Amino acid sequence: MRNFLRHIIIGILLLAGTAVTSHAQFKEGAFTQTYNDQTDTTGVADTTDKLFSFKEFFGGLAHKNSLKIGTMFAGSAVLPGTAQIYNRQYWKLPIIYGGIGALAGSGGYYLSQYKKSGYTDLHAKTTGTWLMVGAGLVYWGSLMDGVASYKSSKDPDPGRATLYSALLPGLGQIYNGEYFKVPIYWGCLLGATHFLLNNNTNYKRFKRIHNEATTDPNYTGSISGETAKWYRDEYRRYRDYSIVATALFYLIQVIDANVFAYMHDFEVSDDITMNLEPAVIAPDNAYAIHTGKPSGYNAVGLRLGITF
Repeated sequence: MRNFLRHIIIGILLLAGTAVTSHAQFKEGAFTQTYNDQTDTTGVADTTDKLFSFKEFFGGLAHKNSLKIGTMFAGSAVLPGTAQIYNRQYWKLPIIYGGIGALAGSGGYYLSQYKKSGYTDLHAKTTGTWLMVGAGLVYWGSLMDGVASYKSSKDPDPGRATLYSALLPGLGQIYNGEYFKVPIYWGCLLGATHFLLNNNTNYKRFKRIHNEATTDPNYTGSISGETAKWYRDEYRRYRDYSIVATALFYLIQVIDANVFAYMHDFEVSDDITMNLEPAVIAPDNAYAIHTGKPSGYNAVGLRLGITF
């Protein structure tokens, strides 16, 4: 239960961090953003844009001002349901809070029963775990719904594409109309996850064997302690590589969704040609350099024009 809650907290922090990133590095005006007025000398020292403003956020909830999608998402990750308030979909709030409260409360009850049984009631453990997973899915659904319901004048919206991929890998590519990328990224993620689970299983196996070989005087296994230690360290390193690969593929598909949403309207003509235009610059007596040679001996130039 403790590990499960720790994973939920880490996931919330990662989602909030992604929202801040989508506003900072993947912001909607990233290519033209001016952070300070160039004539304002008082702003020279302040060269970073404000990542999150509570005044702006709560003003948006009161519908006094508009919110960027990243700001709305970051607030909703911490306070579930605030995206629905901003989107004026108040009827969804009882569903969100009722679903999270009922499922999390029931899950906590069954997990407490599992603990009271001395960790022997496996039915209570399974039921409580799945109820907690259901609460997490309702929370995830509230975030996805907030992003999908956000009104934007851009189509595709880079912020929405970024958050779609952050919430569900490949969804940003579907939003951008690049369906062929989905099996590529999913294949990479599933492959990295498979190796992660396999390496972690083998790491735990040889760790257990090593502990038995070094602590149990009656150990008679076919694998020695030194051999088990070597395999343990190898699989631990492979597991760590798999974690890095999984995180890297996830990050790449998020960046890909954002970049290609920005570049959606970038047009390149099919007529990509290069023209060479050589020319001779005739001498002009008014400007030619006289070198003391006989009259009429003036400079002649060459010019080469390249047009793409």
